[in-house]
Amino acid sequence: MSPAKDRPVIITCAVTGSIHTPTMSPHLPITPEEIAEQAIAAAQAGAAILHLHARDPETGFPSADPALFQEIVRRIRERSDAVLNISTGGSSRMSLDERLAAPRLIKPEMCSLNMGSMNFGLFPMAERHDGWKHAWEPEFLEATRSVIFKNSFEDIETILDDLGTGNGARFELECYDVGHLQTVAFYRRKGLLKAPLFVQFVLGVLGGIDAAPEQLLHLKATADRLLGSDYQFSVLAAGRQQIPLGTMGVILGGNVRVGLEDNLTIARGRLASSNAEQVEKMRRIIEELGHRVATPDEARALLALKGSSRVDA
Repeated sequence: MSPAKDRPVIITCAVTGSIHTPTMSPHLPITPEEIAEQAIAAAQAGAAILHLHARDPETGFPSADPALFQEIVRRIRERSDAVLNISTGGSSRMSLDERLAAPRLIKPEMCSLNMGSMNFGLFPMAERHDGWKHAWEPEFLEATRSVIFKNSFEDIETILDDLGTGNGARFELECYDVGHLQTVAFYRRKGLLKAPLFVQFVLGVLGGIDAAPEQLLHLKATADRLLGSDYQFSVLAAGRQQIPLGTMGVILGGNVRVGLEDNLTIARGRLASSNAEQVEKMRRIIEELGHRVATPDEARALLALKGSSRVDA
């Protein structure tokens, strides 16, 4: 894919995730109301796609409770037409059935899909804090030293069949290393994934590829070789590389993901006050580069989504 002048660039906003914990930022949304409010503001700022997780509203612990997801989706849909993307990743502490409970019920236009099992190391973050709001936080982070995030080939096929073939969802194909692109290409050849693919290059997670410009170029060159013109790509860089590598991705002809799931800051040493603040910053950069941000309907057309009318809430 070569960059085109004035092309629509899709901004995805990952609103809360299951990586950061409440102690790390007072701005991390926890309750369904907070998650929905920040999601709506992010959409108003320019995010066409909202990547959604849920949390226990009392403790902030990552939750797979379908009722929480339903409330978040209902609140967003009342005030926004953004594309809703429900995570199938959840957290490494959840079973596959737990992770799929909400998307099976809601039948969203999009779901995220981690393209392989991997070490997903959050434990170094525990060293940055001495006190915690909740006792679960350091234990949750430390557990990633010994727990693997599991998405076997069988798991991936279950997700593709249940949510794709069964419910018409398309996928944010999260690739944390170049081997995951081989898996995307395999399922493309098998016909379980169909163009246009939406490949999310994920850089900077401990256990995956590091957040360096050279690695982004390597991911793109590999995807070009394996997938040709069958894909759109987006760049998710964890932590402080979020904006620099996201900008590089736009220059290379891609799209970008921001949000408090992936990065809690807006500048060196300063916490982002909201997801919308990150979206606004990325939008300014995209427009300075001579492009424009995609609307939700443009994202639907680019990614061949089924449309919001076919989503159950």
